[in-house]
Amino acid sequence: MSVRISGHWAVAALVAGVLVLDLSDASFAHWSAAHPFFTAAATGLLVLLVTVLIVDRVVAMRKERDQARAISAQATFVMAQATRASHAVALVLDGSGPREDASEEVRTYLTMVSVGTTVLLDAHLSRPFLEAAQALGAEMSAALARPEPSPQTRERLDDAVARMRSESTPLLRILDPGHELDLGWIRLRTGPRSDAGP
Repeated sequence: MSVRISGHWAVAALVAGVLVLDLSDASFAHWSAAHPFFTAAATGLLVLLVTVLIVDRVVAMRKERDQARAISAQATFVMAQATRASHAVALVLDGSGPREDASEEVRTYLTMVSVGTTVLLDAHLSRPFLEAAQALGAEMSAALARPEPSPQTRERLDDAVARMRSESTPLLRILDPGHELDLGWIRLRTGPRSDAGP
């Protein structure tokens, strides 16, 4: 992807440079007029490069649009498991849930994130969501690894959940335009514990 972007910028810079020379340098204009075949060939090549650039960008946009719903569906599956895992970890931190069940939910979540990475990494729209999902996985794993949870542990988990929920909004709207799918997101800060997901 970075090589493609660099190539686009190189073509744009080349075209801009030729235009500037043609408009500002009289000697360049005289030279090009004296070499019509070379000038015509170079102009045709530049037009071809610009055309390839435009076509490549259109194809990339269509590919991303076609993949958007698949990416959104994958993100929704990850989010649903994030709800279950986060809820289970929150219960452990509250002292009211079994650590073994929470560990199993977190393992399932991490597996789903790992499997979904190849899909979620393919589009710029889903990369922030993937980063947030990975960060949430790290926070849940760290929370379960601590024998004695602290208020800071719960605070970090709250923040990771809030970030993932925020990053999920654009992806949810692809599957459900104009609405927000109800996945039972836990509300660690503002909602009662009994409202916390499945």
